[in-house]
Order: sequence, then C-alpha cells, then structure tokens
Amino acid sequence: MSFVVTGGAGFIGSSIVRALNDSGIDDIFVVDNICRTEKWRNLVNKKFIDYIHKDRFLQTLPELGNISHIIHMGACSSTTEDNFDYLYANNTDYSKNLWHYCAKRGISLIYASSAATYGAGDTGFSDEADINILKPLNGYGFSKHLFDLWAAKQEDRPRQFAGLKFFNVYGPNEYFKGSMASVIFHGFKQIKSSGELRLFKSHNEAYSDGGQLRDFIYVKDVCEIIKYFINNDDKSGLFNVGTGRAESFSALGRAVFEALGVPENIIYIDMPEPLRDKYQYFTEANLNKLRGVGYEKDFHSLAEGTNDYVRNYLARDFLVY
Repeated sequence: MSFVVTGGAGFIGSSIVRALNDSGIDDIFVVDNICRTEKWRNLVNKKFIDYIHKDRFLQTLPELGNISHIIHMGACSSTTEDNFDYLYANNTDYSKNLWHYCAKRGISLIYASSAATYGAGDTGFSDEADINILKPLNGYGFSKHLFDLWAAKQEDRPRQFAGLKFFNVYGPNEYFKGSMASVIFHGFKQIKSSGELRLFKSHNEAYSDGGQLRDFIYVKDVCEIIKYFINNDDKSGLFNVGTGRAESFSALGRAVFEALGVPENIIYIDMPEPLRDKYQYFTEANLNKLRGVGYEKDFHSLAEGTNDYVRNYLARDFLVY
C-alpha cells in the first residue's frame, strides 16, 4: 500500500506519519505548505518517499503510482480566519478534487471534518443525525460543513470514504500552530514563564469560569482510529472522533499543574469580544456510530493524556512525536 498524507508536516498529519512508520509503513508522500514555518521539524524523525507542496500536488498526483490511501488532513484550521473565499478554496474545493480523483481510481479517502460543524450544539453532537440541520458558528466550521453536505450527495464515491469529525485534539507536534494550539500547550508555556495559567472567564451564566466543557482527545488516540479505518476499508461515512467525555477547562488546568508538579494557580481573564458569539461552551462526541462499526479501544483520559504530553514531550524541549 502507498499512502498520501496531506497536511503531513502539521500537527495531526505528522502524527499519522509517525503512526504509519511505527506500523512498518514508509511508502508515504507528504503534502503540505511548509513555507517559512518551522513545521519541517515534525518530519525530521519520519520516513517517507517525498515531500510535495500542496499547490503542485493535484497536478503531480497521477505520477505517484499506485496510491491506495489518501489521508487528507490539509486545511486552513483557523477558527478566526475571516477570508471565507480562502477557507472555501482550501477546505471545500480542494477536498472535492481529491474526492473525484479517489472515486475514479478506487482509492480510500480518509479526511478531516470537524466538530465545529455542530455549531453551538443545539441539535446535539450525533454523527447519525441529519447534517442538513447543523449551523456552524464560524467560517472554518462552515467550510468543512459544506464539503460534508456535498459529499453526501455524490453518487460516484471513493472505495472508502471516512470523514472524521475531530473534537478538541491535543498532543505533541502541535508546536507550530500558533494561537490555534491547545490550551495545554499554551498553558505549559504560561506556567513555566509566570507560574500561572490564564483561562477565559465564562460569558454564559449556565457555566462557571473554567466550567466550560469540551471533549478533549489525545492525538495518539486519533491515530489509532485512523489506523482502524485503514485496516477496515469497508467502513465508510461521517464519524465523530472524540472520547465521549466532556471535561472542564479547570480540570484541564489542574492536570497541567499536576503533571508539572507545581501548585495550582489559575487566573480567569475576559474572553475577547469577537469570540463571544462564536464560542462553544459544551462539546461531547456521541460515539455510538464509531463503536457500531467495531472500534473498541479505550481512550486516554484528559489527565492521562496531559501527563504523557507534558512530561514526555513539552518538558523535554518540545520533543517531536
């Protein structure tokens, strides 16, 4: 089998390359747009055939030989990006082109959707519900939602298509995501520099400060799910990728302090005004569909994942996974 991993120098993409390597697979083409970033560091300890810039990839793809799987993680993932045409070109149109290519050649397509498609969660977080009723809160979520809607209408389909609705993913290799890196990553740096962790106050009376709830999933668990779909290519559809357990930001903060072995010191700050009407106060993946297709592995708890991430990666000079 030959693999393409788009976004392969990024956070989740490079972790997938690591997981493939650990499974004995190095017949991999990495697609990304590294440019002047430091994302290349995520590839130094990986084995792959070649790196291809995303702007050349679609033209180069027919020359790559017998590709069995395209794992499409490449996207603009900024929830604050306000250029929707840019989001649509990167997240929707680009994915359509890969879908058509995979459908014509019988290639498996595993791609990143997002829990941002659920919006505020008023209709719940079930991947078995009608996706036509979802109302994303930001352009990023809407661009992902539009592709999910488009894909559902297609009669010509890849041999396998698995759209993964990622919830709050954290873990090693997210070091170059800037403001979009996890609260654990930013919190570690804050605690090391000042001894305190700054979290957003709640601007919703139903939630206390730090009581906002999210489904946090460790990137190593994400890789296990992707490996499952690679090994079970008869499984297709949209699937939630979370733990099924919502945990608070204050619990996350405590886990970081505990992993560092320093006294807890959490400071609550005002949320920036532009974020307040686009903020998800609660997310929790319904995993019935994922479990229903046979995925049985357990997930790291937030405390377990945070402990591994902080002690074995962040505290070791941001070790690359």
